[in-house]
Amino acid sequence: MFSENYKKTGCIEVICGSMFSGKTEELIRRLRRARFANQEVAIYKPATDSRYSEVDVVSHDANSITALPINSPAEMLETGVGVKVIGIDEAQFFDNSLVDVVKFLAGRGLRVIVAGLDMDYLGNPFGPMPSLMAIADDVQKVHAICVKCGNLALHSHRLSKEQGLVVLGEKDIYEPLCRDCFNKVRKR
Repeated sequence: MFSENYKKTGCIEVICGSMFSGKTEELIRRLRRARFANQEVAIYKPATDSRYSEVDVVSHDANSITALPINSPAEMLETGVGVKVIGIDEAQFFDNSLVDVVKFLAGRGLRVIVAGLDMDYLGNPFGPMPSLMAIADDVQKVHAICVKCGNLALHSHRLSKEQGLVVLGEKDIYEPLCRDCFNKVRKR
């Protein structure tokens, strides 16, 4: 799968934050810069996330980049030999096997850029994101603006009454809130 002569200079970068904070926008920006530098890029997203597109990673601002929808992190191990940079969007929707896959790919010399929600709608750590943040070479936490008070938002407050952990949605279902406003809303 990979040449033994491959220079091992891999790294793991994590972009995390609440909904509407610009995580996907930042992921797309970094991947486009890598392509501009003539680096081969492979981009993955969960097949279950088809909100905007079946095959594209799309930001809330409608910027997009073509990706390969996958059902399991293990599918990333089929990445071609010439690839130097791997982008992963909506990482929180994958299971914890993503952590070992990311470590393996970085250990083989790849730059792995992961974007995802760090917390679920209840304010708890979400999926493999805490473990990915712990093993990352670099973590960038981006923030939305609280729709109630204008402070930096770190929570994705669910407006609907649905109880499932994963409920795909947009501004009709979620709003970004700061810690104080989130705590006030949760106490109601």
